[in-house]
Formats: sequence, structure tokens, C-alpha cells
Amino acid sequence: MMDREAISDNFMPCLILVILSFLIPVSSNTPVTPNPLSTYCESRETNRLISNTPFERNLKTLLNNLTSSAPENKGYFYASEGVGSGQVQGQALCRGDVNDADCRRCLENASQEIIKECNKDEGSIWFERCQIYYSSREFHNVLSYSGKQPGPDYTRGRAAKPEEFGTKLKELFDELMHEAYNSSVDMFATGKIRFMKEKIYGLVQCTRDIGRKNCKSCLSMALGDLNGCCFSKEGGFVVSRNCDVRFELFRFYNTSKGHKSKKWKVVVVASCASSVLVILISSCAVYLLRRNGSTQDEVKSQSALLHCLPSPRAVTTTSKDDELVNTEELPLIDLATISAATDNFSNSNKLGQGGFGSVYKGVLASGKEVAVKRLSGKSWQGLEEFKNELILIAKLQHRNLVRLLGCAMEGEEKLLVYEFMPNKSLDSFIFDSEKRSLLDWKTRCNIINGIARGLLYLHEDSRLKVVHRDLKPSNVLLDNEMVSKISDFGLARIFCEDQNTANTRKVVGTYGYMAPEYAMEGVFSTKSDVFSFGVILLEIISGKRNGSSFHVEKSVTLIRYAWQLWKEGKELEFVDTLMTETCPVGEVIRCIHIGLLCVQEDPEDRPTMSSVVVLLESGQVSLPQPSQPAFCVPRVIPINQSSMSNPSVSGLITASSVSSST
Repeated sequence: MMDREAISDNFMPCLILVILSFLIPVSSNTPVTPNPLSTYCESRETNRLISNTPFERNLKTLLNNLTSSAPENKGYFYASEGVGSGQVQGQALCRGDVNDADCRRCLENASQEIIKECNKDEGSIWFERCQIYYSSREFHNVLSYSGKQPGPDYTRGRAAKPEEFGTKLKELFDELMHEAYNSSVDMFATGKIRFMKEKIYGLVQCTRDIGRKNCKSCLSMALGDLNGCCFSKEGGFVVSRNCDVRFELFRFYNTSKGHKSKKWKVVVVASCASSVLVILISSCAVYLLRRNGSTQDEVKSQSALLHCLPSPRAVTTTSKDDELVNTEELPLIDLATISAATDNFSNSNKLGQGGFGSVYKGVLASGKEVAVKRLSGKSWQGLEEFKNELILIAKLQHRNLVRLLGCAMEGEEKLLVYEFMPNKSLDSFIFDSEKRSLLDWKTRCNIINGIARGLLYLHEDSRLKVVHRDLKPSNVLLDNEMVSKISDFGLARIFCEDQNTANTRKVVGTYGYMAPEYAMEGVFSTKSDVFSFGVILLEIISGKRNGSSFHVEKSVTLIRYAWQLWKEGKELEFVDTLMTETCPVGEVIRCIHIGLLCVQEDPEDRPTMSSVVVLLESGQVSLPQPSQPAFCVPRVIPINQSSMSNPSVSGLITASSVSSST
């Protein structure tokens, strides 16, 4: 218990702050939080950085234009800057209830943050009241849905009577969606509905370039994601490039474009100030009295998390040789060791950033290199995926799986420590023309075989039967000898011995690598991973992304392109031109054949990973003829031009990442 003198020393400053808070003018349109809800950055083709380039200079000019023009155009503006390889397109959108001044302030903040956070040729940033998107490619009048769901910082409590609550939400959003896509002005709608003794407040919005039909499509996909994550909770939101949806049990939006009557403010302040002041002063005193107990509460919270993880557990420290020492299944490392290794998580040691947070390079005192995944407080991956990765990877040990060295959980920090992969991820090689030229056929073949053996271990040879669910080149890491190692098990699922398939209402992963039955119906199995492996195999051979489009007017994706060439007997045209003169023709054609077997539409037609390993390692085993691959989940799908707001502009629906660790 604190003595009276200690309370007195701390109480007066607190009281002064409370009184000052009442001197600040009351506004229903409070300043925008400086922290973004989410930031997404990507290089389109060559993983190029844009620092000190014409592209960056054009981007800064564009952002200034968007910031000044969007508030003057009802909160939405699209523009382009520069020509050739330095050209950049961008759009800015403010929430439909925000006034012009706050719209401009939010966009100024967003412009500064996206320049600071993104060094790539495509980027998005979302704040509560505005968002900015830019790209090196044309995207105006193009629908792109890549929904981001709330992370741990935005998780709400469980709603009373979840089924009835969900029914009311659907009723509310059906009405709001209809109002938004039928609006010829701002494609924005807010409203409320009564549930028991509460009111549910909702908001939907689309960018105004995509037209009514595509606004409806975008909102339908966003509401599907919102339903999957949040319809049983007391609030939630999903943001994407072209539409946003949100609901809460309090009115979070303005009812008159951010302008409120001064008379109303005075009445509210006069009637509430005295009672609120008493409550705040009392709360301040209670806080000071209980502050000493906060550390104990953190320890209890930590213990609750650890209770969910594998046991027994042991805290891991470093030996005199700086090797991580543990005798139990799950090694725990103290935060001080990790902080020292990463120079307190300095930007100079930052290797990358994804939905989960950031990855840093660390060097222990002996010189041993490690990679540290630091979970962001605003992570889309969340605590459940953090636990999932710990539980799984602690039990899995294989040459072709990334090795977990330890973890740390202290206060708000949640960290995973892995072996360091000096050659980074597979996508940084196969989609970069300079680095790809370093990959001869033997190296590519070894990478393919390594991924196959890693998947075989997950599916059949480990003590758990595991489906990865998010296999893609960025989740395949390469060590100093170019040995491939599968990483990122945050979305993986464990199967029982006699279980072959499972389904989910929340589809997570990355379009382009998802099997059709999973993307369309939520059904996943080991054959889903086989499909993803087949896509990666074809990408390694061709040096092209499945997400790219060949002959845009026909919307030909990589899988369709490979299939067409296979049927015409022109398989060699599919092979990366950087190795066509040196690779063994028979082996390459056999690999393309195996890749097409893996991406067949019917899961039953796809081989198991044990069969794939045999087929890859033995050139003597005959191969069955592949049937037509699945074309139902390409990244680029043609849409009806008449659905666009501008009939003269042809459009494409683009489906990119749903949610992941990236």
C-alpha cells in the first residue's frame, strides 16, 4: 500500500491534467490518431526499392496532390504523376462523415507515414478516417479486394446471444450496402439498429471509381470476412483498397459531416462536467494506489498465455559459447538477450515487415546470427496465430523446415527467434531478373526437392499431421547453401490421424496459391498444400508469378499459360529464358508435368507429397496425364465493362492476399 505522502506527490499533477482536459474545447471530430490501422507494401515485379529514384520523387509530388485535392472533391481523388518507369498512380479516400479540415490532416499524416514505412513501388496505408494507395501500375476503375481484419488491439468482447446479434448485423449491413452502392455521390452509408437494450452502429464505404456493381461485390467480400472474424463480437472492421466496413456498440461516426452545434456542446459539457470530473479524480487516485500491482497483473497474463503452450516449459538462457540452452520442448529466452542481439530492434537490423509485425536480424555475443519475428501490437496475425506457430514448430524438426531457436513473452513483447537465413526468401530470387540468373537448373531442382520433402514431413512423417495452408515463395527461406526451408506456421492446422479434410468459414492464405476448393468453399486438406506446391514449382521453372497476367485481354494466368503450352507441345516456351540453353530438357519437361499434376482441379486427382517426392527423384517412374488445372481462382478475372462507372474504360477484378503473415 502506498503512503499518503506518495499519493500526494503524484495526485496533484494528475488532478491538473484532468482539469486541463476540461479546458480543451469539446469536439465530436477529434484529431486523427497518429498510428495507422495497417500498412501494406509490395514490389510488383523486381523487388526494386524506390529510394532516391524518379519514382520516389514523383510519389512525393503525387501525395501532395492527393492531400490537397481529395478534401476539395468530396473526400476522394485519383491522380497520376510522371511517365515511363517513374510513373506512379495513387488515390486518397476520406471517410464520408469527416469534414474537409480533418480529411486534410489525416491525409497529411498518412502521406508522411507511407513514405517512411514503404520503400516499394506499391503501398497502402489505412487510418481510421482516411486511406492512401499508390502503385506503379494502372488501377483506376479496377476492383481489388484484399481484406484486412482487425488485430489484437482492436479485438472486442463477445456479444450477448451471438446468433441473434449476427442476424441483426446482417440486417443492418444489407440495408447500408444497398444505400451505399446506389449512392451516386459518395458510395458511403451509416446507420444503426436496435438489439436488446443496445444499439449497433454500422458504416460501409467504397471508392467512387469502381462503379455500383463492383462496389456491391467489394462490400459483399468485406462483409464475408467481417462475418468470419467478428459477427459474434461487440465490434469489428475490415479495410481494403476499394471498400471498408465497420460496426460498434457506440456511435463512432459523425452524423453531419463532422460539424456539431456549439450550443449542443455547451449543454453536454455543463451537464456532465461535474460528475465526470469527480469520476476521473477518483479513478486517478485508485490508479495510483494500484499501480504497484500492475507488474503482478502482467505476470498473471503471461502465465495465462504460457498455460496454453506446450509443457513442460523451461526458461532458456545462453551458455558461455552463446548457444541457446534448453532441455525442454519449448525454449523461452529472456527479452534482454534478444534486445541486445538486435541492438534494441534498430531499423538498421530490420529485414522486413508483414501483417504479423517486423523481422529483425540479431547477432549474439559469440557472433551467432538469428532472425527475430516481433509481433506487432496491431498485428493481423494475432495472439492465436502466435500460439499456433509456437505449438507447431516446437514439435517439428526437419532439415527443410525453418528451425525455431526460442521465444520471448514479456509484457507486451511477443517474439519468435529463428535460425538466420542469409539468402532470405525464395520470392526475392525467382522474381528478380538479376538474382534469378544465379539460379541454375541444379539449384532450382534442389530447392523444389527441398520444399517437397518438407511438405512430406508435415503431411506424413512428423508426429503431427499438419496442413500448412499458406505455402508461397515468401514463406520458403533459403540458407547459405540455398537449402529451402518452409516457414510461417501461423495459419497451419493439425489433423487427427484418421482425418483427411476440414473446412472453415474464415478462408485465410494468399489467392494465387490457394486450392480452388479452399478458396471457394473453405475445404482444406493435404491436397491443398499440394496445389500450392504445384504453383511454386511452375513459378520456379518459369521465373514468373502466378499472380501476374499474360495477354491481359485474355486474362491468362501462369497456370493457364502452362496448360496451354503443354497441350500444344511447346513446354520449352514456358521455361525461364535465363536457363533454357543450359538445362536438361527432359528433366525440365518432367517437372512441368509434375507441376500440372499438382494443380489439377479435383483434389482426388492430385498426387500425395510422398508420390511427388518419388516422381521428382526418379526419372524412371511413368507419369499419368494431367487433367485441366483449376482456373477458378486467378489473380486477374475479366469483368463486364458495363459495370464500370466509365463504360469506355475496360476493367479487371484483382484478387490478391486475403490475410497472412506478409
